[in-house]
Amino acid sequence: MIYLDYAAATPVDKEVLLRYVEVTTKYFANPNANHKLGQDAAKLISESTKKIASYLGVEPEEIIYTSGASESNNLAIKGISERYKNFGRHILISSLEHNSVVSSAARLQEQGFEVEVVPVNQEGLIDLNSLKSLLREDTILVSICTVDSEIGLKQPIEEIGEILKNYPHCHFHTDATQAIGKIPVHLENVDLLTFAPHKFYGLTGIGVLIKKKNISLRPQMDGGKSTTIYRAGTPDVASISALEKALSLSLETLEKRYKIVSSHYEKVKNTLLTYPKVIINNTKNSIPYTLNFSISGVKATWVQEKLESSGIYVSTKTSCCPIMTPSKLVYALTKDKNKALSSIRLSFSHLTTSEEIDTFILVFAKIYKEAEENGKI
Repeated sequence: MIYLDYAAATPVDKEVLLRYVEVTTKYFANPNANHKLGQDAAKLISESTKKIASYLGVEPEEIIYTSGASESNNLAIKGISERYKNFGRHILISSLEHNSVVSSAARLQEQGFEVEVVPVNQEGLIDLNSLKSLLREDTILVSICTVDSEIGLKQPIEEIGEILKNYPHCHFHTDATQAIGKIPVHLENVDLLTFAPHKFYGLTGIGVLIKKKNISLRPQMDGGKSTTIYRAGTPDVASISALEKALSLSLETLEKRYKIVSSHYEKVKNTLLTYPKVIINNTKNSIPYTLNFSISGVKATWVQEKLESSGIYVSTKTSCCPIMTPSKLVYALTKDKNKALSSIRLSFSHLTTSEEIDTFILVFAKIYKEAEENGKI
């Protein structure tokens, strides 16, 4: 079995899982309880939160725990918009956003908010001139992902943040789910940032929203105070502690992991470029954790099925999208529906071995030859 879908989910690191088991066994009391066991659990959450904050360069009180990045995105986008709607109802998002961002914006649109999409240029970056032209005095939110989930395009978050400083009622959110734990992320010019640890060898079922302390949100889940007033529910002590461990491990080995992944990326990309009907959808602004390509005239699902029959697991696009539809992100970049219908996403890890890469290359050669013989290309 060769797994090349790490952008969707990563296996839990053994040290992270051990931390979870140890904590969930010892700290089982409700951290909101006022007896000693509850207070001990609350203390551990506080210690973990302080560490997470120090890793990311934020304040502990700016961290909100959720069930995952999708909930974090919902809370960020709806919470900000509903809180500051008296200053305006204009929202900007990019054409590369995760469905949880797009759907949240769509829900707000139903409530009378105006949503516009900022395009990307030929290199896959947000068109800063278009962004400037779309900004208005009543723009209260801009949401641009740090790195998208299909092509791995790294956006100029710092520059966007600088532009938005000229709009005092506008808040800046970035979905950094595909960036945290993979590349350095700077939060100086960002008001809201979301991520989840299952993208960097942590557990599924927990997410984070970082909200700068000078802004407020309207809670989307009611029921009383949790670790903050912005999200109700009994805090998951073990998951929070395990999140801290996963983040710590990923940041400690960031450069080492990046170097390994870059080597895999270059080898596969250079091999794919030798095939005349293969189109690399990545640009120079893509990070090496994701490699997106299309085979002209060949449906992505056919290639995916052929790879899976050889024990190689890849995606055609982000996991939250319907299977038979074209990739919205590839289309946003290329404006080519055929490329979007043919796109395959490979996502690498430091756990990926050279032998696995070699096997993928051999299997792909057979699939490409079969496609030629069957008149698909």
